[in-house]
Amino acid sequence: MNINKLEIIEINETPPPLDLTTEEIEALADELVDYHGEFAELYYRVEQAHWGYKYLQGLMLPIERKAIQPMAMTLEGGNIQAMQQFIGQGQWRDKALLQKHWQLVDEVLGEDDGVYITDGSEFPKKGEHSVGIARQWCGILGKVENCQAGVFGAYASRQGYTLLDRRLYLPEEWFEDDHRERWKKCGIPAETSFKTKPELALEMLQAIVAQGSLRFQWVACDEAFGCNPDFLDGVAELDRWYFAEVPHHTRVWETRPKTAVPEWSGRGRRPTKERLMPGQPQPQPVDKIATSLKPGDWQVYVIKEGSKGPMVAEFAFLPGVAVRDGLPGPEVWIVFRRSLGQDPELKVYLSNAPTDTPVTELVRVAGMRWPIETAIEESKDGLGMDHYEVRSWLGWHHHITQCILAHHFLVRAQKRLKKGLLR
Repeated sequence: MNINKLEIIEINETPPPLDLTTEEIEALADELVDYHGEFAELYYRVEQAHWGYKYLQGLMLPIERKAIQPMAMTLEGGNIQAMQQFIGQGQWRDKALLQKHWQLVDEVLGEDDGVYITDGSEFPKKGEHSVGIARQWCGILGKVENCQAGVFGAYASRQGYTLLDRRLYLPEEWFEDDHRERWKKCGIPAETSFKTKPELALEMLQAIVAQGSLRFQWVACDEAFGCNPDFLDGVAELDRWYFAEVPHHTRVWETRPKTAVPEWSGRGRRPTKERLMPGQPQPQPVDKIATSLKPGDWQVYVIKEGSKGPMVAEFAFLPGVAVRDGLPGPEVWIVFRRSLGQDPELKVYLSNAPTDTPVTELVRVAGMRWPIETAIEESKDGLGMDHYEVRSWLGWHHHITQCILAHHFLVRAQKRLKKGLLR
């Protein structure tokens, strides 16, 4: 792994921010008709397609709250009952809409080295009747609180970023007997089984890879997913390269230790599993390895990080071997990122990218997790993603799907405006 030393290296390959004005959005009426036409036949019935279009219109409105009632009362031809039925009970082809969406994302943003990003986001809610609600960690509030939790997938390239898919997380308590009545009221499918957030994230990723229309090579995530070996190995099995933030206590080897199946002593069951050979080193926590790095191992990089401004940090890179069940697993890059200043913050990442991957590419991907946070924030603040008042399983997924389509519509419209393709 050769690392070329320069005083400061600047990387300017991050996606542009979404910065349409209210006036520009209001002028996109004709463009929204064309965009919705890409999905119209996937709603089963003409009436459903009509309310799909009206719902997208409602999410674009310059109103403070975008729940169904205020949207319907503001829209020309709005109908509260019809829109409630459309979101909460309508049997339209939700999966097919998302698959069409992935195809359109590739047409607008797709690049061979694009980045798929996974993250969680919570929705604070009162009461106990909404599907999946429980006292659990709520990132937006920074504490344990009554909320629903979603897992999201997003896409980012040099062309832009947008959301791709979503899953509602059902806490384990929702699978206890005293919640069965809530299952019925919320319309949770009977075949639904408990899945962790990393399992839901991998399920979404597998679906997108299987569909095959969206180009990307990288999968980026924070330590909530990076600490899960099954998720990381699942990414690798899909022939994708993960770039995963990991907790500081994550252990790795800097070189692969020797292992062997112990010789049989002649008593008991014959050994079949490999073990570390005597005298071999134990894996070390990544933060301990960071303290052993020399000043010359660090290089300053500047990344233009979209709407969040430039990121200036020191990086260091080492080859390593990940731990799997106490034994050496896949070869990985160990990437250390340290902020500048008197009290530097250390972040550590593991990646299964090939050993000849340029370190500038690793740095680029290190700066590509923000788009999913920004896309979720834009969808909540500007498109009412967290304004919903539906309580059902179907209603939650339908509303989030419409918000995903609305966000990409704005991303696509902005690109077309800049290219002069809109009248």
